[in-house]
Order: sequence, then structure tokens, then C-alpha cells
Amino acid sequence: MAVTVTNQSNPLGSKIVQDTGATGTAVNNTTGGGGTLFMVEIDNSGFGTAVYFKLANTASATAGTTAADIVLLCPASTKRSYVFPEGIAFSAGFSHWCVTGAAQDNTSVPSPTPTVRYVTS
Repeated sequence: MAVTVTNQSNPLGSKIVQDTGATGTAVNNTTGGGGTLFMVEIDNSGFGTAVYFKLANTASATAGTTAADIVLLCPASTKRSYVFPEGIAFSAGFSHWCVTGAAQDNTSVPSPTPTVRYVTS
């Protein structure tokens, strides 16, 4: 799994977080603090089962234990984008994981793993 964060120059003042192997293990505090979420793109085009991308307003999460603040569905064999024009504020940080079930205790890892990107400020 490779996670990259790209700082964007003004006027956006945003970061693009890309996880090329989103799994059932939480990636913690990807942006180094709070911010505003504007867009999430989930590329599940190579996987025959739906996946659930989970994002928590915390600097440290544990998949299967931490309650996600946002849960986004991406159907099998598709790429889906979610846009939040007004943004969704996060105060503590952005921690994320991706699993094959919506339930909070689900830690089933998708295979192959999807690529997920999100834009924050």
C-alpha cells in the first residue's frame, strides 16, 4: 500500500491524498491535522464486490473498532466520485480504511484493493 499527499498551491490551498491500496487497516492522520473534505474518488473498477470507504475525524483510528464519521459505498467494478461543494469540516484529522462491508466491526479486506483519492484543505 502506498499513500501520497500532495500540497496544492493557492488559490486551492488543498491537499490530495491518494491511497493506491486502501485496505481494512486504518491509515491515520493523513493530512497532519484537521481540515475540510471536498471530494472523494474510489476506483473499484478491478474488484467484483462492493467496497465501503470509511473516514473518521480522528488522528488515530482502528478499523473494526472506531466508528467512521463518513461511509461511502462504491459498487463492484466501478469508479465513483463524491463531491461536497460546501465541504465537511474535520477537527482532529483524517484517518481512513476500506472494507467489503458497511458494519462498523467489518475488517474484510478487498482484493484487489481499490485506489482512493480525496481532496482536503
